[in-house]
Amino acid sequence: MSKFGMYAKFTSKPGDREALAAILLEAAAAAETVNECELYIVNLSESEPDVLWVTEVWSNAEAHAASLKDEATRATIQRAMPLIAGVEPIPLVPVGGKGLVFGAKDA
Repeated sequence: MSKFGMYAKFTSKPGDREALAAILLEAAAAAETVNECELYIVNLSESEPDVLWVTEVWSNAEAHAASLKDEATRATIQRAMPLIAGVEPIPLVPVGGKGLVFGAKDA
């Protein structure tokens, strides 16, 4: 089964980027206990003052989808929604690189 990755571009409402970043960092901390979440990084754009990027790698797409149904995750999303002007998800299939471990099951 292939790993699942995503770049998610979040555009905050003007002036809300730091508050949104704080909520996304809470989500990253919560993901520490989820074995299927291999990477969750919150990035601030240097050139766009209202933009954040989240970089995610999951063991598979099903694990990512299941995480979005989790009650705590849904509550976090609801808290973030008033701060968000837009989201552009870019799904990916990670194939390798520094920091990711691939085994036979990922082939």
